[in-house]
Amino acid sequence: MIQPLQYISQAPQTGTHIDAIQQVLKAGGKWIQLRIKNQSEAEILPFAKAAQALCESYGAKLIINDYPHLAKAVNSYGVHLGLQDMPILEARKIIGKHQIIGGTANTFEHIKQRVAEGADYIGLGPFRFTRTKENLSPIVGLEGYQKLMEKVRKAGISIPIIAIGGIEAEDIPAILETGIYGIAISAALTNQIQTAAVLEEINSKFNIHSI
Repeated sequence: MIQPLQYISQAPQTGTHIDAIQQVLKAGGKWIQLRIKNQSEAEILPFAKAAQALCESYGAKLIINDYPHLAKAVNSYGVHLGLQDMPILEARKIIGKHQIIGGTANTFEHIKQRVAEGADYIGLGPFRFTRTKENLSPIVGLEGYQKLMEKVRKAGISIPIIAIGGIEAEDIPAILETGIYGIAISAALTNQIQTAAVLEEINSKFNIHSI
């Protein structure tokens, strides 16, 4: 099952991606994407191993951003690929059928492309400007999600679509009203002193509660 609330890792003001991931897992997070940019696969491998071990201990699912070989090496739940990353069909040959593949989209054409490629879910965005992403695609915004999801419904597309990019807790109800399946957040959960309380507030928008 694709979780409707996903955390995308970023390094906190003090600490590493693993510190941030552990905080979210302790707070009740169930879906973690390890997203480390501008480092080699060899440099990211120790983080991937640590993140997978943590997710296993908390009963959570780990997605590795960008690197199918790393996803296979640590046996993560899956991999997420951007539009400029390895093609999904090529990644599928590496990881096989038992791991899932998510793909980024910015337009309806991208959504159709990802469906044709066999993606298991789509990360659609960015919702607004975010500093966590270089070479940012055009902002989608709430109106964009409304129009895109209307096209998705008319086309009979049923793949889970996750909104992503600079989303805060207060944005979630309006985004979900568009028919979006779920939300990916990063900064809204990183560097929080009361991570559990913040996550509980976010989960309440979905009528989900942390355990």
